[in-house]
Amino acid sequence: MSAISLGRRPRTQRGQALVEFSLILPIILVLVLSMAEIGLAIGNNMSLELATREGARVGASLSNGGGTPGCGTGLSPNWATVDPQIIAAVERALRSQGSGVTISNVVKIHIYRALANGDEDVFNEWTYSAGGGPTVGGIQLDFVQGAVGWQACQRNSTLPPPSLGVSITYRYQMITPLAVLTGIFGSSQITMTDRTIMALEPSQ
Repeated sequence: MSAISLGRRPRTQRGQALVEFSLILPIILVLVLSMAEIGLAIGNNMSLELATREGARVGASLSNGGGTPGCGTGLSPNWATVDPQIIAAVERALRSQGSGVTISNVVKIHIYRALANGDEDVFNEWTYSAGGGPTVGGIQLDFVQGAVGWQACQRNSTLPPPSLGVSITYRYQMITPLAVLTGIFGSSQITMTDRTIMALEPSQ
């Protein structure tokens, strides 16, 4: 009767296990990094959603800035302050604790009149410029106004009230080492867009 060997596995089996592990390890790492990157991207997108919601809420409540709507003498006396306050609300949300958004990667912010399907009709565009924006509440904004298609004095909230939208286009830069891999095969950036639309409240 032969003795049963209880020793270690043959060297060939250990070598095979090592080869199999080395083959599957890159796949595991890619999956883990992908899940981490997706989580970060979702967090950034939620911050954009919060920012557009805050901007649209301020824009809807301010409407034309107060007074009788119109762009003539004595009409909409505070209209010029409306859009800067919308942008200030957006920027506060983007800079809030836990946001994770890199504000310099914001490509553009649109304040626009929304069509029935939610698409943009006419818009005002704001782009990033560190410390180059107007001052609101003693804080200088990091966005400057470019194209102007819908001045606040033109926002008439008589029934049925038009809808104001705020949209953000953002360039998300991958953070994890996965960015190196995606950069080889394409781009390590993802363009995100979020928008919120609200009906204008009655002018004061």
